[in-house]
Amino acid sequence: MDHTSFRKLNPVMSVQDVNRFIEREFPQVNAGSSPGRPTYAILAIGDGTASMRLEADERHLRPGGTVSGPTLFALADITAYVAILAHIGPVALAVTTNLNINFLRKPASGRIDATCRILKLGKRLAVVEVSMTSVADGELVAHATATYSIPPKTG
Repeated sequence: MDHTSFRKLNPVMSVQDVNRFIEREFPQVNAGSSPGRPTYAILAIGDGTASMRLEADERHLRPGGTVSGPTLFALADITAYVAILAHIGPVALAVTTNLNINFLRKPASGRIDATCRILKLGKRLAVVEVSMTSVADGELVAHATATYSIPPKTG
């Protein structure tokens, strides 16, 4: 059995390792960001976790001044990907197979932090949850669960 509750999940990549990987393999993640101030930034990687920051600006707003659903969805997906990569290594072809999101409150522009916790990390599938919080008021604005497919090891 491969349940995370029975074993400790130790990251195999650091924040710097994951940043280099994303810059090399997925430069579009932060395309359009100001120099030195990425839109999506990794804050920390820990045992079975990862956290990120989104600096939501006018590009991320829908009418009414709230951060758009697609922006929060992207934050959840990127944070999940970072958490999984940090624990399995640089596997570019790990892909989202399912992501469910609940939008709980309307966040205004500004900083939104996301924290991902790995619920299960198997050989072929990973299941995670992501909580997104508005830094301005400390309120939980969205919660997501995601499943990722991990490609088989080659060689």
